Amino acid sequence: MPQSFVRIMKACLLLSSLSCATVGCNPWSAGADATTADTPEAIFFDDFHYTTFDAFRANGWRARTETGHPGVVGATWSQDGISFHPAAAGARKGMVRLTSVTDGSAANTRHTQFCHARKYLYGTYAARVYFRDAPSQGPDGDEVIQTFYAISPLEEPMHPDYSEMDFEYLPNGGWGEGELALWATSWETFQLEPWTKVNEYDTTFGSLEGWHTLTMHATKHQLRYYIDGRLFAEHSAKVAPEVPMSINFNLWFTAEGAIDSDALRSYQEDVDWVFHAVGQQLSSAEVEARVAALRAAEVTFTDSVAEMTPPLPSPCGL
Repeated sequence: MPQSFVRIMKACLLLSSLSCATVGCNPWSAGADATTADTPEAIFFDDFHYTTFDAFRANGWRARTETGHPGVVGATWSQDGISFHPAAAGARKGMVRLTSVTDGSAANTRHTQFCHARKYLYGTYAARVYFRDAPSQGPDGDEVIQTFYAISPLEEPMHPDYSEMDFEYLPNGGWGEGELALWATSWETFQLEPWTKVNEYDTTFGSLEGWHTLTMHATKHQLRYYIDGRLFAEHSAKVAPEVPMSINFNLWFTAEGAIDSDALRSYQEDVDWVFHAVGQQLSSAEVEARVAALRAAEVTFTDSVAEMTPPLPSPCGL
C-alpha cells in the first residue's frame, strides 16, 4: 500500500477525532451552509512543500497571467514572481513566496497572483501569512497590497450574484488612509466605470509585520474575520457570499501610489499554509490543531472538497 495513502488515512482519523472534540460532531448552523455528523468532512490543505512549479500546478494552483484590474494599468502579471522555499525560517514544511516589482512605470511593474479552483463557498478559510512593512530591495513608500482572499468572477457590472471576501495589508497606506493598515472587506458587487461599490469593510491600523494566522468564517448570514484568533470584523448577510469562489493570494501596486523614483523596488509576501473546511466555523486554534495533525501524519497536501456539478470555470484574473 503506498505510504502517501497511509499518511492521508492517518490524517483523516486524526482530523475526525479533532472534529468531534472541537465542534462536537454537530452542525454549526442550520441551512444549506451547514454540515452534519453524517456528512464526511471535506477539507482542503496545502503546506506549500514544493520545489517545482509543475508540482504546484498539479495540485490545482494557477498563476495569473491576465492583465487588467486591479493595480497599475498596463502592468504584467506573471508566475515569475512565485518561488518555493522548502527550508525557510519560520515555515516548518516550506513556503511559497510572492515577489512583485516596480520602478514606477507600467512597463517595469510586475504583479503576482495565484489561484485555486472555484469550488469554495461556506465554511472556514485560513492561512498563515508573513506580511512585510518594507521592500526587500530599493526605496520604500509605494502603495502595495498584500492579500489572502476568496472571489468569484463578476458576470457584469453591478451583478448581484457576486462573492468576494478579502484580507488586504497596506504597509504604506492607500485608499485614502495615510498609515499602514489591514483591511477586511466583503463585497456584494461593484463596477469599474464609473467606480461604484457595494461592500462592508473594517480596518486596523499599525504594523503587522511577521507571521499571522488569518481566518475567515463564511455563511449565508454573516462573515467574520480573525487575526491570530482575535475577532477583527463582522459583516452582514447583505455582503455574504452567494456563489462559489476560488482561493487566492496576490501582491500588487495601486495605480496612484508609486513614489517619485525610477529605482527598482521589490516587495514580498510569504505563505506557510492554507486551509479550508467546508461548512464549519473553526477557531484559529482549531485550524492550527488540524494543520498540526496533518503535519504529524506527514501530509503536505490534501483536497476532499468536491468540484461543483458541472465544474465551474476557474479564471485567475481578479
